[in-house]
Amino acid sequence: MKKVLTFGEMMLRLKPLDHQRILQTSQFEAVYGGAEANVAISLALLGDQATFMTKFPDNLLGQTALSNLRKYNVDTDRIIFGGPRLGVYYFEKGASVRNTNVVYDRAGSSFAVSQAQEYDWPNILSDADYFYFSGITPAISDELFQAVLAACRYAHEHDITIVCDMNYRGKMWSTEKAQASMGQLMQYVNICIANDEDFEETLGIRAFDGDMTRGIDQRHDFEAAMREVTKRYPNCTMVASVLRNIYSVEKSQWTGLLLRDDEFYEAPVYDMHVMEGVAGGDAFSGGLLHSLVNDFDPQEMINYATAASVLKLTISGDQNLVSDSDIRSVMGAASGASSSVNR
Repeated sequence: MKKVLTFGEMMLRLKPLDHQRILQTSQFEAVYGGAEANVAISLALLGDQATFMTKFPDNLLGQTALSNLRKYNVDTDRIIFGGPRLGVYYFEKGASVRNTNVVYDRAGSSFAVSQAQEYDWPNILSDADYFYFSGITPAISDELFQAVLAACRYAHEHDITIVCDMNYRGKMWSTEKAQASMGQLMQYVNICIANDEDFEETLGIRAFDGDMTRGIDQRHDFEAAMREVTKRYPNCTMVASVLRNIYSVEKSQWTGLLLRDDEFYEAPVYDMHVMEGVAGGDAFSGGLLHSLVNDFDPQEMINYATAASVLKLTISGDQNLVSDSDIRSVMGAASGASSSVNR
């Protein structure tokens, strides 16, 4: 069975209850999450061999984060321990016209202050077939950028497929720094995932005009941007993207687009009532990686990744707690099959 290793930060996520704002709440729901950890958990739940690499503090919060990974059967044997603290992020869920908001408290975390030399990539990637990271990891610190760059160089030299979700975070670094850093990393990337503004903010390639109510309507612009990615970065042979029309926090339309072997493949459009609009991109990445590991054809690949993504919008928390049969049920419903109650 092919193995996937993901590299990034797992944090404690604190969310005010009952749609309250951070300013008014006295209670927070505590769960764990982070882009690369979410992808590893998705893969493990789908029956794949997934390893997560990070650094945790050697305290109860680090041990609880570790237990959260292990309970979903993620391989945690390569995780290192030490440093001062676990990163935290606050998730304020929006409603109607009030946007969802994220506040980071991750500066000085064990992962953020870790050094590139702590990551022994020949050992860490010794049995990996795929290496996955997102643009969040190199944005955390210059040392972690160097760590990702070293990992990509090793993976490239040893025929390990490199998958990157651009995952631009404007609260973490500037467009200029993102483009300079991701431009170096993209020389090695084989499969690129980019959504909405990711193309322009991280690669300087315009695909989207910023109007979230008409992302799907800009499909041809996305297609041109995807072709440009493969033109600029010859090692990148596949580009995938989520396209969205977002009308409010709860109401949106979602689809997926894939470029592979110079052909485009598009998933059905889903009309969504969104329960929680976080980590849908991570779920998409998890579904796409599962499709790659299991040799799906391109049309099934984008259909599967998109169904995984929209399922996440119905689930509270960071992690896409679904099975292969759950995803295939959504795919079936999109093609006209029944979506009645399972009894």
